[in-house]
Amino acid sequence: MELAIYGFAIILFLSFIGIPLAYSTLVVAIGGYWIARGSFDAAVLMAGLELFEFSTNFNLSVVPVFILMGALIQKANISDELYEAGYAWVGRRRGGLAMATVLSCAGFSAVCGSSLATAATMSKVAMPPMRKYKYDDSLSTGTLAAGGTLGIMIPPSVPMIIYGIVTETDIGALFIAGVLPGLLLVGTYLAAIYIRVTIAPETGPKGDVVPFDEKMRTIYRSWPIVVLFGLVLGSIYLGWATPTEAGSVGALGAYLFALSRGRMWNLRDNLDVFSDAMMTTAMIFAIGFAANAFGQFLNLVGLSTALVEFTDSFGLGPFGLVLLISLICVALGTVFESIGILLLIIPVFVPSLLAQNVDMVWFGIVVIIVVELGLITPPIGINVFTVKSAVPDVALTKIFKGVVPFVAADLVALLIIVLVPGIATFLPSLMRGF
Repeated sequence: MELAIYGFAIILFLSFIGIPLAYSTLVVAIGGYWIARGSFDAAVLMAGLELFEFSTNFNLSVVPVFILMGALIQKANISDELYEAGYAWVGRRRGGLAMATVLSCAGFSAVCGSSLATAATMSKVAMPPMRKYKYDDSLSTGTLAAGGTLGIMIPPSVPMIIYGIVTETDIGALFIAGVLPGLLLVGTYLAAIYIRVTIAPETGPKGDVVPFDEKMRTIYRSWPIVVLFGLVLGSIYLGWATPTEAGSVGALGAYLFALSRGRMWNLRDNLDVFSDAMMTTAMIFAIGFAANAFGQFLNLVGLSTALVEFTDSFGLGPFGLVLLISLICVALGTVFESIGILLLIIPVFVPSLLAQNVDMVWFGIVVIIVVELGLITPPIGINVFTVKSAVPDVALTKIFKGVVPFVAADLVALLIIVLVPGIATFLPSLMRGF
């Protein structure tokens, strides 16, 4: 047990000094296994076996196709049309441009699956008009940082895929389960903006009125997002395709859409998109392999068994256990990206969760929201720094001030889902064969 604690501490330290998570985790895994078994050869053999087992896991084939789909959508530059559609319908309201930002982030998330990509892309699109209408910088940047987190809640979501793999939970069910909570989060974010501009009207002035026929045209121009989202999730929901098959069709659709917009017609565009997708996939797989090896070390020192005994002896119960994991994930979310947290922390607690009969689909949605909180929570908050890099002239303290209402909105949504689990479990219960 002590070795496991030391292992986590060393990983945190190495990450703080700039060592990539995959390398720091693998070093600790091999070193810890070596100490526990007393044999360096056994530790290296374990790492080799884990690499083989991880790389031959067919379930991982779903990861690259959805990453490629997101990369193609980014290249297609649909973000401008999404923002124009949101602005056309709500821009005339006080705080309307911030609301349009949330709606466009939601639309982009529906085909992207990455919080950092959503925040970075929409910062370039939404910040200029909000400055034109003299929006308060804290409201603008806070909205962008929080809106970016929708990228990991609204399916298809790469972190949901990772969670499904490490917990052996149906990925299709997780995608469907994320629909209603995703809409709930959008609603709470819009409410947070409304409350803020009601209290301080000068922070979010009204925009121009857009004629009704132009509003309809903006919806028409956004049709590819609706088609791709419906094609991917609809085929999974109806049982026509597995997540991997649906993702492959979605990637093909995204490629055709990019072609229709004059992109991907030259070799440079293709090399850029496919190399970016491959690098992202390689990063995720490297972390996953290292986390698997680290998991073997934790199993060797008996951490999972100790955690089950701990939860039983203290009588935590399902709610107490979920609360404990949530607090750990929020703390780590200030330092690590969502995928690293899911690969490192969640597998450790799976035996305890199963022993407490926790619904793993519902818990998956809860933990995604919790990770969202970490992405916008001080002292680091990775999404905050992503927005800061896109808008370097805004002080970091102002961005953190801007995300406070959205942290409250996340907590409200989390409380609702905890009190009403059916929000996450209703749609999956209707799936064929689930």
